[in-house]
Amino acid sequence: MSDMPRRRKPYIQKEITRHNTTVWYFRRGKGPRIRLPGPYDSDEFNAAYEAALSGETQHRRSSLLEHRQGSVAWLIRQYRLSAAYRNLADITRKNRDAILKQVEQTAGNLTAAKVTPDHIRAGLKRREGKPGSQRNFLRAMRHLFQWAVPEHVPSDPTAGEKVRMPKTQGHAPWSVDMIDRYHAKHKLGTKARLAMDLMLYTGLRRSDVVRLGPQHIRDGVLTIRLKKSQELTEVILPVLPPLKESIDATEVGDLAFLVTQYGKPFTAAGFGNWFADQCIDAGVEGRAHGLRKAAATFAADNGATPHELMAIFGWQNLKEAETYTKAADRKRAALKRAHLILRSKA
Repeated sequence: MSDMPRRRKPYIQKEITRHNTTVWYFRRGKGPRIRLPGPYDSDEFNAAYEAALSGETQHRRSSLLEHRQGSVAWLIRQYRLSAAYRNLADITRKNRDAILKQVEQTAGNLTAAKVTPDHIRAGLKRREGKPGSQRNFLRAMRHLFQWAVPEHVPSDPTAGEKVRMPKTQGHAPWSVDMIDRYHAKHKLGTKARLAMDLMLYTGLRRSDVVRLGPQHIRDGVLTIRLKKSQELTEVILPVLPPLKESIDATEVGDLAFLVTQYGKPFTAAGFGNWFADQCIDAGVEGRAHGLRKAAATFAADNGATPHELMAIFGWQNLKEAETYTKAADRKRAALKRAHLILRSKA
């Protein structure tokens, strides 16, 4: 059964996505094609349709929405001025901003106090087939509305809503063979070799590796505050012999060991892309985060406890550390007791 009444609004186009989701567009003649949010004939759909019909530009529409007190766009503007928003990590704030801008365009005209779980579910449905996007949208909306209760809205419309994520192992940890093949291609003294050694022998994320420089090392001890924790978590590690050898053999930058061809520190994203190219050149499928997982796996296999892993890798709870120690314990137990499979002689 169609979700549209018999008489279709003028200038409306309907499309079915590959995820079997209905999407609506406004287009007058050869003018721009404007996507309309929400189900056909819903409040947010009609508001966007009227705006497109009247010829309002997105910029003008956004400006009007921001100044209507009590609207979702107005609420987002207040949220961006709050301590709750400012205290988010830089990368989290950047990602949330992208989602909030989408929400401003699709639902900014709605009255914030009247946003219901149905509106949240509609937003999740628009991201159907993309569980990561659904999860990030729900997290952004939950943080917004939990901040807004009770001063601006009576309740949190995201309460009880969940996104079921598919089970995945994420980035695969590097194997010893992969590390050996990478080392064989990228010799000691090269920037590509140092990049791997910095990650493998410190277990740092790429967002911290790109910041790491001579100033972080004193008397053979590396000390750095982690970017993901807004530099609240400090990691203190010895500079292991193979890492010291790699640093000493390589030409490095003044404030960052790893620099671009222009002598500037990498961004985390830029480094990830550059390192991926070095991996391809070496014929290995691994990526930067897989080295952090490899380091954690090696440490657990060598007997590190969950709390020791937390200290090394800067984790704030036991859950992630126990992922590695449980796997290592199972491996040790299987190797030690597998002979019990043998049938005993009567």
